[in-house]
Amino acid sequence: MTDYPTQVATFDCGDITLKRGMTLPGAKIVYKTFGTLSAARDNVIVYPTSYSAQHTDIEWMIGPGRALDPTKYFIVIPNMFGNGLSTSPSLATPPYDKGRFPRITTHDNVGQQRRLLREVFGVERVAMVYGWSMGAQQAYHWGALFGADVERIVVNCGSARTSPHNVVFLEGVKATLTADPHWTGDHFTAKPERSLRAMGRVYAGWALSQTFYRERMWRQLGFASLEDFLVGSWEGNFLRRDANDLLCQLWTWQNGDIAEDERFGGDLTAALGAIEADTLLMPSATDLYFQTQDNRLELPHLKRGRLLEIPSMWGHRAGNPRGNPVDIAFIDAAVRELLERR
Repeated sequence: MTDYPTQVATFDCGDITLKRGMTLPGAKIVYKTFGTLSAARDNVIVYPTSYSAQHTDIEWMIGPGRALDPTKYFIVIPNMFGNGLSTSPSLATPPYDKGRFPRITTHDNVGQQRRLLREVFGVERVAMVYGWSMGAQQAYHWGALFGADVERIVVNCGSARTSPHNVVFLEGVKATLTADPHWTGDHFTAKPERSLRAMGRVYAGWALSQTFYRERMWRQLGFASLEDFLVGSWEGNFLRRDANDLLCQLWTWQNGDIAEDERFGGDLTAALGAIEADTLLMPSATDLYFQTQDNRLELPHLKRGRLLEIPSMWGHRAGNPRGNPVDIAFIDAAVRELLERR
């Protein structure tokens, strides 16, 4: 039992027109809330999901005494389209199933997340959007698209536009997954277990740093050997998911760009300059695909930006440091300071 309320619910978006011109019929967002909405509706934190994650995978960051404290804030985790809970290829019906599932952008996700807050809770302004990885991309989109309605954003191991090198990394992941004989060229006909296991092994080399492996830091997570870590953590993680869903989210990630909006016309500098929120950029010093340099190049164009690098050997996973108390403490302290700033 917790000393704060929680609820899992579904928001019916209806038929929505997507950024790339298709319709997503009967769209739904599954979301979970933590805590109590204040009478003034001014204590809302939006906490979007990351690649392949569902709300149950990231809610460990929430708790009394933590930066994401549900005894103080009303925290909403909206599951991203394509993650197997909200509208996804694995849940689609004809004619939008299989290889005909529409392309969904991060812009589409955050637009419907804002509708959720407005139409269900009457919330117009949020205290903070906190996100890691693809969640960080969503936080950046919230800031660029909704201006003064967003007080703060935390971009934890993410960027405003997916870099070319990041796209190439994901091309390798995609090529590994689609090498399976169950791949038809536009969808999977059965679960590609062998390719999902291979995908996990490819991903493991990118998500954590060379030093993490050299120092055998997987032992901190309770694994007996490198092979134990690769099977138990990485193969196991992706075997939980539907391969068509993984490809859907991968496309969203590759096409992440806050400037993809009529107001900005593809001008990233203009999109960054439109952010009114107090912005904390928190890259990991050893991230191999969302690099600190991406954030350094963004920083001069932010009105109220600050860059605080996580001094970690945990690579990209420094931003989602379950089982890593040092990085948890670092992130908590930085986010708490941002929330207390007036």
